[in-house]
Amino acid sequence: MNDLIGKKVPEVTFKTRVRDESVGGENPFRWQDVKSSEIFSGKKIVLFALPGAFTPTCSSTHLPGFEAKYDELKAQGVDEVYCLSVNDAFTMYQWAQHQNIEKVKMLPDGNGDFSREMGMLVKKENLGFGERSWRYAIFVDNGEIKQVFSEQGKQDNCESDPFECSDVDTMLEYLKTK
Repeated sequence: MNDLIGKKVPEVTFKTRVRDESVGGENPFRWQDVKSSEIFSGKKIVLFALPGAFTPTCSSTHLPGFEAKYDELKAQGVDEVYCLSVNDAFTMYQWAQHQNIEKVKMLPDGNGDFSREMGMLVKKENLGFGERSWRYAIFVDNGEIKQVFSEQGKQDNCESDPFECSDVDTMLEYLKTK
């Protein structure tokens, strides 16, 4: 995955939901398209991607780890931290609520466009998940991928769910030495 280093992140449109009190009712949210360039241009971003909301490793360790050490990442000059999954905006919102996520921003890649363009979309049909993101973390500076921590063994219908290098501590260690 080091072949991604030095490349620009893919330009895709994320279908997000944002709170808008003018909508009214019990669900005051509206659709808002957000382009990759709006997220990454002129900023230092940590993005970590995982197979799915509400899944075991993603919920017990991966997302909570980045949330717990969000301030440490910011202290290393990171402007924002995003969690990406091939899930829709509604699922990502509910997962964030369930996990008490207040700092990490959730990024729904519902159609898998970003994951596909990154070369990180894999089949997880063996689990009934369809297509999902491989587990990885990247550091991006002004849209350019500077570092990639991708789990070993990337393949369709992988029997395991490796989680060795895309964790927050590996990213922090990298940021402290760069």
